[in-house]
Amino acid sequence: MTSGHPAGYSAISSYSRVEILHLIQEQSQRTIAELVDATGLHANTVREHLQRLIDDGYIIAEPEKRTTRGRPRVLYSAADGAETSSPIQRRKVRAAAERGDLMRRVLPETDATELDTAAVHQLDAVVEDLLDAGFDPVVDEQSLTIDLTPCAHATAQAGHRDVLCRVHLGLVEGVLREAGGPLTVTGMLPACDPSECVVQLRLRGDATRP
Repeated sequence: MTSGHPAGYSAISSYSRVEILHLIQEQSQRTIAELVDATGLHANTVREHLQRLIDDGYIIAEPEKRTTRGRPRVLYSAADGAETSSPIQRRKVRAAAERGDLMRRVLPETDATELDTAAVHQLDAVVEDLLDAGFDPVVDEQSLTIDLTPCAHATAQAGHRDVLCRVHLGLVEGVLREAGGPLTVTGMLPACDPSECVVQLRLRGDATRP
């Protein structure tokens, strides 16, 4: 189901990359100069982080469209599965659906679901992406939740929980949109325990869910 990378290999295991990704999720078409100013990191370090995020399908790079002479700047945007789509993320989504379908044919008992095929494929893609990112997600198809507890990232980077949660939610939303289907993200379920991390999903048009 996964690439087999350890959690430490994940592109979002580094808070510097999380911070960069957060900035790009908040505003698309960022330049390296803007990211250097915002993070205080050296330009070469920012470039290395950006390449890692590109390689994992989290962001894309495109040259600036210019009408004047001069070398165009490179602009970085988050792969949100809608306006901005990463070819790497598209390949991941297709591969996850194929592996999920194969598993359900080999193990028919795993096919017991009330969700339609598009929603199941969305969950296939999200679960694989989260596993590759170092999580151990548990999906409840009845309540439409994804339990990420314990979140290794939140433990290692406890002082940045708000940013981490926004970035993680953005990644889940992007994968769901890239996969295409009825599932969308509502948000994180409130919890007294800061170590708990549960993502709430809903079916589009389902007025019974928040």
